[in-house]
Amino acid sequence: MSTFSPNGVRQLPPIVNEPIRSYAPGSPERASLQARIKAMEGERPDIAVVVHGEERRSGKAVNAVSPHKHQHVTATWHHATAQDVHDAIESGKKAYKEWSEWTWEERAAVFLKAADLLAGPWRDTINAATMLGQSKNVFQSEIDAACEMTDFFRFNVQFARELYSEQPISGPGMWNQSEYRALEGFVYAVTPFNFTAIGGNLAGAPALMGNTVLWKPAASAMLSAWYTLQLLHEAGLPKGVINFLPGDPVMISDIALKHRDLAGVHFTGSTGVFNSMWNTIGTNMSSYRSYPRIVGETGGKDFMIAHASADVQAFAVGVVRGAFEYQGQKCSACSRIYVPKSIWPEVKARITAMIDEIKVGDTNDFSNFMGAVIDQRAFDRISGYLADAKQNAKVIAGGTADGSTGWFVKPTLVETTDPKYRLMCEEIFGPIVTAYVYDDAKWEETLKLVDETSPYALTGAVFAQDRSALKQAHAALRHAAGNFYINDKCTGAVVGQQPFGGARASGTNDKAGSKLNLLRWVSARTVKETFVPPRDYKYPHMG
Repeated sequence: MSTFSPNGVRQLPPIVNEPIRSYAPGSPERASLQARIKAMEGERPDIAVVVHGEERRSGKAVNAVSPHKHQHVTATWHHATAQDVHDAIESGKKAYKEWSEWTWEERAAVFLKAADLLAGPWRDTINAATMLGQSKNVFQSEIDAACEMTDFFRFNVQFARELYSEQPISGPGMWNQSEYRALEGFVYAVTPFNFTAIGGNLAGAPALMGNTVLWKPAASAMLSAWYTLQLLHEAGLPKGVINFLPGDPVMISDIALKHRDLAGVHFTGSTGVFNSMWNTIGTNMSSYRSYPRIVGETGGKDFMIAHASADVQAFAVGVVRGAFEYQGQKCSACSRIYVPKSIWPEVKARITAMIDEIKVGDTNDFSNFMGAVIDQRAFDRISGYLADAKQNAKVIAGGTADGSTGWFVKPTLVETTDPKYRLMCEEIFGPIVTAYVYDDAKWEETLKLVDETSPYALTGAVFAQDRSALKQAHAALRHAAGNFYINDKCTGAVVGQQPFGGARASGTNDKAGSKLNLLRWVSARTVKETFVPPRDYKYPHMG
């Protein structure tokens, strides 16, 4: 089928980070969002499996609830069947030929429109879904669901243009070109509960590059995932480009990961699950059409270390924000801190004072700093860590949990004298930060301890006014964090500014929010055209 492609080397609209709205009292955006939240509390979407644009409802339905009000049902969603998964793979095959042959500008237009829809008329809906379904406060939802996802859609287009523009040199009498083809097969996108933007990006980035995608969203983020899919369809995404498969992750993965046409995996989640997926792929290598691209961002045991010269107030605020924003449920959340004895009493007092002020509760109350942890399983796991801390360490502030109406955990500061205590080593994914106090003279030894304590290497931060101390930390912690912060908290990466990802047990470090990630979703072909080919096989030296 022929398609019309207008001539011209086209420029993109200006690509800038989406401004963050304040939602201050009396602001129009606050009133508008509160009205949308109220309306959505009275709605109950019946979320379907979507295969080639067709909504399917298996009848095996599950309720989605608000974590901060777990008796309130936000939506009902249906489990995909094994047949749905097979049909989705076939749907992707049908959609692939046309979608992969669209010009990159035509594909880009879909995502640029999605970005403008999200930044405009869809903003309240995506924010409200994230607040109700994932218990994010208004600011955390705004920077994630509205701004970061908009940034992914816009900046990925710019990165794609840069990638397609990278072309080889050509000698006299020839023209060398690089063609960046979509992968041969489908990409399996598995997305987590904690960032709405990750859902949009893990499915959207491979699609932008011409791939078709099987999207398996987290059960505990179903409401925002559903609206993200509707947003992309309104923006013009063709049927079958992204097929939506909520349901049993074991069954869906078993089919997808063993299929001959698996071309790639785009994953964010636990290290254990990612390792299992990698193992399945390795076991089945002989059956694939090509080597699958495996991209994953997994766990973290993120650190903040203070030098004796650190600004005490800045460090304390960095710890509170880094550890307790979104209930510590960010892959980048601060989970362990290292503080010199000389400033620990003041650091401890300031963190404790802030913890005492923090309000925890329903996200409808915009004065709350924290909502609830995501579900009962998370609540029970975090409660277990609190119990351990009370027995084997010292709880300085917080330390309580109440699951009667919502899965609420108070922000908690723990102190330990054992730098290898489990709360210093294990990923908790909750609002608990553990402090180890070191002798001021053991700065270099402590840097080594930070590097060697955890198998992860996602984010980390150092606070110091002494420039030589910063230089030492920069070198000693070079491989300890893929995102490293100096005199700032260890969270808050911005698309296009701080590309995100870590190494070691934290993932493949393919840097979401950069051109590096998009490179994984294309397969380059080199094309050489010789204008006047030789007519004689002999070379001059043979004369």
